Amino acid sequence: MRTKTLGRTGLEVPIVGLGTVFIGGQLEGGSPGQLDEGRGVATVEAAIRAGCTLIDTAPLYGGTVSESIIGEALRANPDLAKEVIVTTKVGRLSEGRDYSYDAVMRSVEGSQARLGLDRFEILYVHDAMGVPVEEVVGKGRAVGALRKLQDEGVVGYIGSAANDPDANGPFIETGEFDVAVVPDAWSLLNQSANRYIFPAVEKHSVGIALATPIERGLLATGPIESADYLNRNFTPEILEHAGKIKTVCEDHGVPMVAAALQWCVRHPLVATTIPGARTADEAAQNMAAGNLDLDDAFWADLEPLVKDFYEDGYIKAALPRV
Repeated sequence: MRTKTLGRTGLEVPIVGLGTVFIGGQLEGGSPGQLDEGRGVATVEAAIRAGCTLIDTAPLYGGTVSESIIGEALRANPDLAKEVIVTTKVGRLSEGRDYSYDAVMRSVEGSQARLGLDRFEILYVHDAMGVPVEEVVGKGRAVGALRKLQDEGVVGYIGSAANDPDANGPFIETGEFDVAVVPDAWSLLNQSANRYIFPAVEKHSVGIALATPIERGLLATGPIESADYLNRNFTPEILEHAGKIKTVCEDHGVPMVAAALQWCVRHPLVATTIPGARTADEAAQNMAAGNLDLDDAFWADLEPLVKDFYEDGYIKAALPRV
């Protein structure tokens, strides 16, 4: 798969990686949010066998189960695992947020055990929305712990990952972070990153790993009646517009998911996308999408349909997101 340089880190990363918030999907008969671990392991294995070399996770995902799933898949495929960069996060757990020095150290130890890894190329400070910057970068706080881990060779680079699309900005502006996970801010339907994050990223040569590039599945399949797209509740206008994008893709014989993912990385600041996958088939399709060659004629026909529906902190929705 084609690679791009991840900002000032100099790391070469694939243009499509694997996001694991919902890896394996809901366990049938399980409690709400309980991941299907068997299906999750199969999904990770399908991704790495299809050439995936970048996997993003966090202790928060599935209440640490996402990390355990990835660890099991990597241990079962040691030869392939050697080529994979696994990124995880600190600061937010199911029980709450804690950006103190000691909490970060404990979190990293837990992630190492679950993932079976001694070193992380990238560790992110997770979801520090609304937290004063000094509580993350100040003395004795999260960044200090991550710097210590860098000195010990446990961490290569540090990043900021915030679920609010504009919350990364103040942290990136400190110059302390090498990478940012940017969700809900750059897609065929949302270009708010031009206003909220790209200026700071460019100023500090920060690498971008783009989350939610397919808008909760809408840009993978086109509109599907009764789908809620993880509570996004898109307006009829957005659904109709996605249908037009799908038509252009079909006219050119291009899978819609390939158009959505590859459009994102056409921007010079975006190095990689980390779309989520719940099943082995979804993971394999995402990897295949990153390997396709899309010609100039296709991009010329698609470009007029790129439209920014972002408004008041989220894509325009018929109902508020929850």
